[in-house]
Amino acid sequence: MTTAFPQADPESLVARIITELQANPEAQTLLLRALLTQEFLGMPVRLERIEGDIASINVHTGRLETDVAAIKGDIAALNVRTGRLETDVAALKGDMLEVKLHRRIRPLLSQRLGLRQPRMMHSPVQDTSLELLDAVQNALDDSKITDAQETRISETDMILHAQRKSDRAEVWVAVEVSNDIGQHDIERAEQSAAALRAVFPEVILAAVAGYRLHPLDQERADRADVHTLLVEETG
Repeated sequence: MTTAFPQADPESLVARIITELQANPEAQTLLLRALLTQEFLGMPVRLERIEGDIASINVHTGRLETDVAAIKGDIAALNVRTGRLETDVAALKGDMLEVKLHRRIRPLLSQRLGLRQPRMMHSPVQDTSLELLDAVQNALDDSKITDAQETRISETDMILHAQRKSDRAEVWVAVEVSNDIGQHDIERAEQSAAALRAVFPEVILAAVAGYRLHPLDQERADRADVHTLLVEETG
């Protein structure tokens, strides 16, 4: 014979079960196993593994960020070295152009400026002539030029002495050399010519020589009365 138990009030039943479970902790585990699936029961272990994976990912991410930072540093250093190399190559090309012009500047000046018998008095590939050195030193001693003007003369790329074909007048020419002629080269040539005018009573001309010249710089040179000489890059 089956005994029928009166149906308990759900809230009272739950309250009684909670009370019994609190008094008997071991029963809690048995109840969880009865109520929860294996998937839920294994959740703490999986969470622990996930936390471990996240920690590992964070470690790898930190290493990756360090590697990326190191790569960026290497790229920056490479850019600096590349910039220096480009500067060195440009300087080397400038030196090569000065050597080339040392041989070719005289016929160029003769044709472009109408000069005869131009003589190189100062250039990077030969010693400054005593005639020029003495004249500059005497002008400095007599306060005709300043120390800055003396320095500008000595730093001029090329200085030549010639005669003008039309009237045989003595002419000095200050020449600045650059692969790409720019405003700075034009200004230096103009300053060198101004300094030479304080040293010599003869005609003084300013010129710039190079491979390339922008039209705007050609206009600047024309306004400053600086002659321009373009040289072919080959040959």
